Amino acid sequence: MSRVAIVTGGTRGLGEAISLGLKNAGYTVAANYAGNEERAREFTERTGIKSYKFDVADFDACQAGIAQIVGEMGPVDVLVNNAGITRDGTFHRMTPEKWNAVIDTDLTSLFNMCRGVIESMRERKFGRIINISSINGQAGQFGQVNYSAAKSGIFGFTKALAQEGAALNITVNTIAPGYCDTEMVQAVPPDVLEKIIAKIPRGRIGSTNDISRSVLFLAADDADFITGSVVSVNGGQHMY
Repeated sequence: MSRVAIVTGGTRGLGEAISLGLKNAGYTVAANYAGNEERAREFTERTGIKSYKFDVADFDACQAGIAQIVGEMGPVDVLVNNAGITRDGTFHRMTPEKWNAVIDTDLTSLFNMCRGVIESMRERKFGRIINISSINGQAGQFGQVNYSAAKSGIFGFTKALAQEGAALNITVNTIAPGYCDTEMVQAVPPDVLEKIIAKIPRGRIGSTNDISRSVLFLAADDADFITGSVVSVNGGQHMY
C-alpha cells in the first residue's frame, strides 16, 4: 500500500508541483485548497489527485478535513505544510488584520495540521513532516514584517517538534525556497526581477520542480537520519 501524503495549498504553484511530484513517486496524495474551487476542480480532473477544501487557519476545519482524508485514504504518513499567503505593506501602515491573516495562515496552520496527524504518526512510529518556509524568513524583506515573522517562526517550530518525534521515526524538516517561477514571482515587473536574478549566484530563479524534488528527498522512508534541518533551495542567494 502506498504512503498517504497531504499537501496544503496543494493545487497551485509550488503546492501543485509538490503534489504531482509525490503522486509520480507513488504516494497517494490529498491536495488541500482554500477557496478557488474552479482551479481545484481543474487540477483534480487533470492530475487525478483529489482536492479537499478547508481553511488551514481554522483548527476545527483542519481536524475535520484530516478526518475525511484518513477515512478515504488511510492514515497520513507525510504532511507538507505549504499553504501560505502574503499581505504586504510597510510596518507603519500594517493593520492587525493583515498581521493576523498571515500569521494564522502561514504559521498557526502548522500547529493546526500537525496536531491532527501527530498522534497517528506516534502510534505507527512513522511520519514525515515537511514545512515550507522562505528565503524571506531567513533574510527578512522590506514590506513583509508579517510574512518574514511567520516564515521565520517555522524554523523554531520545526526544530522543537523534530526533537519530540525523533525517537519515534517522525522527522520534521523545513525547506526554505528562494525566488521560484510561481504566479507571484511572474507578476514581478521585469526590471525588478532582473535585479533579483543578478543577486542569485546560480544565475536564475528556481523552478517549482527544484522544490518538489527536495520534498521527495525528505519524505522518503530512508531519510530518517535527517530531522530538524533547514534545506535552503535558493541558488546561493542566501546562505544560512
